[in-house]
Amino acid sequence: MKRNNLLWHDRKRNFLGLPWSFTVYGLDKNRLFIERGFLSTTDDEVRLYRITDISLSRSLWQKIIGTGTIHCTSADKTMMNFDITNIKHPYDAKELLSNLIETSRKENRVYARENMYSSHHDHSGMDAENPDVFDHEIMPGGDIMPEDDDADDNDRNF
Repeated sequence: MKRNNLLWHDRKRNFLGLPWSFTVYGLDKNRLFIERGFLSTTDDEVRLYRITDISLSRSLWQKIIGTGTIHCTSADKTMMNFDITNIKHPYDAKELLSNLIETSRKENRVYARENMYSSHHDHSGMDAENPDVFDHEIMPGGDIMPEDDDADDNDRNF
């Protein structure tokens, strides 16, 4: 991988932890690059602000040889969800990637909206038919306005 200004790069490692593969990873301040192949190569890149979540997994064998796999969830059309597989110093790489993602999201003014509804939690005050509609109003500043028992439920605008 011959790119200027790479902040990090590594190769996918084999089962012994040796860099004998034809997959190369690179990272600059705005993009993550993945180059695969030997005779026929494929170059992929994803803009960091499009990555929505990262996680690190390490099997027992990966712990023994000092490697790990970073799983990335992205909003990129071509790459979607992908793994950065069997890399050395996975904690350092994950931390660097996480910091660069946050910086890139701030610079590009990209804000993630998280789904706060889950069937595993108590959501008192939520409408059972529509989990996005609450039975109470939230005032500016986050205070919850108490319900008026005398109000006609048909007059509410949801």
